[in-house]
Amino acid sequence: QVQLVESGGGLVQAGGSLRLSCATSGRTFSSYAMGWFRQAPGKEREFVAAISGSGGSTDYIDSVKGRFTISRDNAKNTVYLQMNSLKPEDTAVYYCAGRIRPGVTRTGYGHWGQGTQVTVSS
Repeated sequence: QVQLVESGGGLVQAGGSLRLSCATSGRTFSSYAMGWFRQAPGKEREFVAAISGSGGSTDYIDSVKGRFTISRDNAKNTVYLQMNSLKPEDTAVYYCAGRIRPGVTRTGYGHWGQGTQVTVSS
């Protein structure tokens, strides 16, 4: 069973930066596509970014392109989300997710972390 543990959330002013980390268990991390999702109060969870198992392919929703960067270190079994130029509308609980197939994807994730709160003040 793959376990995912997020960290790095917090309170930041608009325009600031945060880096989220997601540490995973398991010995086949590079076989997993990894993604970041978020859920704001009163809203449905939405896809934010994804990265293929090798790290060679990435995907982002339009609202974060140019501001967020997803990356992974397969030697450390960890995926990251660097968030720059944060906006109040980025406020949400951010979840890390993993899917056994390595191709970059927005759907089909079966493994989830517990989430980490990101709050951006105006």
